[in-house]
Amino acid sequence: MADTSSPRIRSFDLFRSIMQAQRKAAEEWVRARGLTFEQAVVIGYLEQVPGAKQRDIADMSKTTPANISLMLKVLEGRSLVERRTENGDERSKRVYATATGIALIAGLNEAVAEVDEGIFAPLTPAEQHTLEALLDKVNAALPAYQP
Repeated sequence: MADTSSPRIRSFDLFRSIMQAQRKAAEEWVRARGLTFEQAVVIGYLEQVPGAKQRDIADMSKTTPANISLMLKVLEGRSLVERRTENGDERSKRVYATATGIALIAGLNEAVAEVDEGIFAPLTPAEQHTLEALLDKVNAALPAYQP
């Protein structure tokens, strides 16, 4: 018999299983390249937003500036990112993905897209479109509920 003492949130369960499958595939892909999933996300972000501030990276990744500073130190040591001072001001540094870093994550989006194709294969193209439209609608309302 099901436990009725607390509400069960079906959408959470459904999203969690999909996200776990996607993340597992992405983690295996980046691990084969000597990266963590989080490191690959940061390099990908820097490819899209060259010259980001550390604070922006922390906000994007939903982690602390201290954690980002540690991660960037590791990535810098591997020549995957570089921090540059802005206008000679040591306190103002911008972060850039290097060509080596960008090359290392090349193909990640395609690998994740391939996993998505398998996950959503049971849906018709029309159902996939409807699902995406509904999720776009939900995502558009999210900022109102975020702390």
